[in-house]
Amino acid sequence: MSGGTVPIGPTLVVALTALTLAGAAVLRFSGLGRARTILTAAGRATVQLGAVSLVIVAVLGAWWSTALFILLMYAVASVTAHRRIGPAGPRRVAPLAIAAGVAPSLGVLLASRALPATPLVVLPTAGILIGGAMTATSLAGRRTLDELRTRHGEYEAGLTLGLLPRDAALEICRPAAGQALVPALDQTRTVGLVTLPGAFVGVLLGGGGPIRAGATQLLILLTLLAVEAVAIALAVELIIRDRARTAP
Repeated sequence: MSGGTVPIGPTLVVALTALTLAGAAVLRFSGLGRARTILTAAGRATVQLGAVSLVIVAVLGAWWSTALFILLMYAVASVTAHRRIGPAGPRRVAPLAIAAGVAPSLGVLLASRALPATPLVVLPTAGILIGGAMTATSLAGRRTLDELRTRHGEYEAGLTLGLLPRDAALEICRPAAGQALVPALDQTRTVGLVTLPGAFVGVLLGGGGPIRAGATQLLILLTLLAVEAVAIALAVELIIRDRARTAP
């Protein structure tokens, strides 16, 4: 590695191929899943990053193209989260939860000037926040639906005790859905001790000092916590309200 960048060449191709095949082999022979999932994910990542690398300079050249790219990321994240939640989840849950978490938080960062209002900064930041909201929404949605299905007897018991359908559902869903925030909490608690996340390393590689890198990473991590908390809360609320409305 020279100058803090990854050298492009045959060595990189061999290393990436070997790591991908090793992960696929472990998944296959351990019986934890299909090797195809890792191979497919690696292939998609390669194609998608290759395409982004070709168009990113043009995208960052104007605000309108940057905004369109952010909308594309949002649309893909919404579709992905809905698929992960499953067909039982209302279609509006993922797009509304992700937007409710990301839009206000990004607006606060820009309005307060904590985040420089340039396409080069806004685009990757929006991508990080959208990705975090997508994961949190997916986890919260699936766990909420799982709890409603597997603990239906407890839900009915709550109704017999006089609880409203929404309140009875929340009583059994809150603990499990709240676990969707654990990855973000763990990342925040262990930053600097276990991991040096992307924003920190990116600022260092871009020539910024360690203090600036630390401040940037802290801004991202704390914003992510707010984004994911809002997304989780709204996802749970929307799913429960939908179930309460459609319940016989």
